[in-house]
Amino acid sequence: MSQDAEVLFERRGHALWITLNRLGALNALNHPMAVAIHRALADALADPAVRHVVISGAGDRAFCAGGDVALLGRRGREDRALWENFFHDEYRMNQAIARSPKPWVALIDGITMGGGVGLSIHGRYRIATERTLFAMPETGIGLIPDVGGTHALAALPGEIGTWLALTGARLKAADLIHCGIATHHVPSAHLATLGDLLATSHEPLDALLASFDEAPGAAPLAALRDAIDYHFGHDRMEDIVASLEQGDDWAREQAAIIARMSPTSCKLSLSGLRLARGVAIEEALINEYRMVCEIRNGHDFFEGIRAQLIDKDRNPKWSPATLEGVSDADVARHLEMPETGDLTFE
Repeated sequence: MSQDAEVLFERRGHALWITLNRLGALNALNHPMAVAIHRALADALADPAVRHVVISGAGDRAFCAGGDVALLGRRGREDRALWENFFHDEYRMNQAIARSPKPWVALIDGITMGGGVGLSIHGRYRIATERTLFAMPETGIGLIPDVGGTHALAALPGEIGTWLALTGARLKAADLIHCGIATHHVPSAHLATLGDLLATSHEPLDALLASFDEAPGAAPLAALRDAIDYHFGHDRMEDIVASLEQGDDWAREQAAIIARMSPTSCKLSLSGLRLARGVAIEEALINEYRMVCEIRNGHDFFEGIRAQLIDKDRNPKWSPATLEGVSDADVARHLEMPETGDLTFE
């Protein structure tokens, strides 16, 4: 096993251990990594000696800070195959994690955003630490909360998922436990010991993880729940924003945050979340794939990457610039089957 590889695979006792190994990129997920992880999971499912799969990130800063959107921003407009192949294979990997009959244990220690959410949230166990920072910030770069994010966020209590998707709000361990994104909280100092036991212990996983679980303290999110459900329960972006603008200081702050996001992305994200309610993850991923394929034909993603990652002026010029400028027909166009066909899972 080369320690220079971008993703490392190691058999540790009865666990397959996957380590995301792009320290300089905060372990961001690229296309070859997604393909390799999918293949390794398939091999693990066929190996009776593997009881579960554990995934972690190298270093102590990030589990996985997202997907390699910078590459897509530089080359995606000109290279359709690069764009579509990345999302196609990443989403198939997400679906395989969600459907894995063997437990998937994600140690989400550090930054966990975008593609890192897709590598963790669909698994059976998500272990947060005091260093975990979770977000789906895609509306700020002209994208949507994809990687099965519409499906996972739609399943959260009340309208927490809608709030997270539209504002890119960042959560820490207590809030992640509170809303069910994380299943356990384990202090980072105990991860090495937990890792040893994940490889060697024959104790059931539920009991093993429970023995390491520690209360992360009070969840700030609990005090916001009523306001989130009230303001974000509407099915039109214009109604959500109007409600927020008429609310208290916190609500008006959320409206101001949304005003900085891509209007197209906000409308697509809300539509995706509503469509994902109560459906299989495959249906949600197909809708996400349709949306991202059409996003490539638009303006906002490339402008968002320019503003956030290339020029770093943090001043994207969205087009359309307002929610009112994004029509229902615009949203519907993003839900049509791509010319090259839909995402499949066979």
